[in-house]
Amino acid sequence: MSSIDETKQFVPLNIAVLTISDTRALADDKSGATLAERLVAAGHHLAAREIIVDDVDAIRVIIRRWIADPGVDAIITTGGTGFTGRDVTPEAVEPLFEKRMDGFSIAFHMLSYAKIGASTVQSRATAGVAGATFIFCLPGSPGACRDGWDGILAHQLDYRTRPCNFVEIMPRLDEHLRRPKAKGASV
Repeated sequence: MSSIDETKQFVPLNIAVLTISDTRALADDKSGATLAERLVAAGHHLAAREIIVDDVDAIRVIIRRWIADPGVDAIITTGGTGFTGRDVTPEAVEPLFEKRMDGFSIAFHMLSYAKIGASTVQSRATAGVAGATFIFCLPGSPGACRDGWDGILAHQLDYRTRPCNFVEIMPRLDEHLRRPKAKGASV
C-alpha cells in the first residue's frame, strides 16, 4: 500500500479537464465538475476545462493544444470510453501517446469491479504520456470519475506518495527529447 511522506512538501500540478459528450454543457457536466472539484480540493490548479463533442478530430485538437502548453502537466478526460458508435475517446487519444500506461486501466478496472462488478468491462479507460504530459481517460459517469480520482490519481499525482508517484518522474518525461546527438551522428 502507498503512504504519504509528511516530510515532503506537496507539489501542485496544473491539470486540464476535458468532458467528451454530445449531450452535456458546462451547466450539467457532473463528471467534469467532479474532477475539477476534487483536483482543486487536493491542492492542484485547474489549468483548463472544456467540453467537446464525440469527434476524433475535435478531441485531438484540444488534447494536442494542452500537450503543447507548458502550463498543463496532466490532462483528464471523462466520457467516450464505452462501446457505442459515438464513443471515440481511445481512438482519438491513444495514437497521441508516446508511452501507454497499461497499469492505469488495470487499476481502474480493479477499483470499478469492486463497485459495479462485471459491468466494468464496458469501459475502455486508458492512459499514457505525450509531450511530457500525463493523459488519463475516464468513463463519463461521476462515479467513475470519483473512483479514478480517489483511488488512483489523487495518490499518483501527489509528490508525497510513497513508494513512488508520477510527480517525481515528471522532470524526466522528456529526457529523450533533450538528449544531445552523439558526435558524428547523422540522425
